[in-house]
Amino acid sequence: MKNYSFQPQGVCTRQITFGIDDEGKLRNVRFAGGCPGNLLAIGKLVEGADPKNVASILKGNDCGGRGTSCADQLSIALTTAIEKANVA
Repeated sequence: MKNYSFQPQGVCTRQITFGIDDEGKLRNVRFAGGCPGNLLAIGKLVEGADPKNVASILKGNDCGGRGTSCADQLSIALTTAIEKANVA
């Protein structure tokens, strides 16, 4: 499994970590900071999902008019990880 760490911008969460296993499934999504109950729920809901699909669903979600959200930042993190994996 390949593990990733992402520092989000414009949200309460300070760090997002996750893994993508050898079958291309999302694993162990964790948020440091932010709204604990909601972010724990997001991690549980996306466990074992396709990262591209999760990124597509969460992209553009807004929190309080910030123009982004923790979910949107996860989308950015996943997209970045997918792009890096395809380059390697």
